[in-house]
Amino acid sequence: MGKKKGNAPGNNVIAQNKKARFEYHIDETFEAGLALAGWEVKSLRAGKAQLTDTYILVKNGEAWLLGSHIMPLNTASTHVLADPTRTRKLLLHRKEIAKIFSRTQEKGHTCVPLKLYWKRNMVKCELALVRGKQLHDKRATQKERDWNREKARVMRDHA
Repeated sequence: MGKKKGNAPGNNVIAQNKKARFEYHIDETFEAGLALAGWEVKSLRAGKAQLTDTYILVKNGEAWLLGSHIMPLNTASTHVLADPTRTRKLLLHRKEIAKIFSRTQEKGHTCVPLKLYWKRNMVKCELALVRGKQLHDKRATQKERDWNREKARVMRDHA
């Protein structure tokens, strides 16, 4: 018997925050669960989620996901009033929440979600403690990305 095909690391991603990787230096990452309603899970299975302009708020010893957009399906949310941008609770250990809280109090640090993905049958959110990039860092990232693209093009044409 072979291994199941659906467990590969690349095909379980629901939504990514590509802008966060460009805008910030990533210091440390965490994995958090999400407290979701039933219609939200169905929408996530259909891939109707966005993480742009989303951030993490730590308040009263709890972590919250603010600004994420999960578009409700017409078939799944007929009996409830669905709010696509509602605040969702993140499920983390107390030590992790304390660490995130203490680091976000420092100047220039914040916490942003990097991606939503499936882990077995649960939705997980990858969080990162980040520092903002300066303009010259962003230019260097763009230059490196262009160089890698050009290098791949040359290797492909040369081989």
